[in-house]
Amino acid sequence: MGQIKHVTDADFKTEVLESEVPVVVDFWAPWCGPCRMVAPVLEEVAEEMGDKIKVVKLNTDENQQTAAAYRIMAIPSLLVFKKGEEADRVVGFKPKQQLIEQLNNHLG
Repeated sequence: MGQIKHVTDADFKTEVLESEVPVVVDFWAPWCGPCRMVAPVLEEVAEEMGDKIKVVKLNTDENQQTAAAYRIMAIPSLLVFKKGEEADRVVGFKPKQQLIEQLNNHLG
């Protein structure tokens, strides 16, 4: 793992809800400045924690059905899914260490 994959409305269930490991979903859009700040942090998180979690991105402009289903009102929003259920939500930018600490709560 350790690599960020882009998911869509069509494969969200398979890639996220049916995943064996916890999944971090980055709800983002290309025009969103803070989303561009989160991207490199998420890439580092994916590299460091890639064997324990899966990190995916969902473009809210192109996948409005999933964004609406999870009531995404602000981006970037990072949702943590564990066993098909939303376990946590981070809205806005967070420093890498803070994000890793929050994600560690969902491992094991």
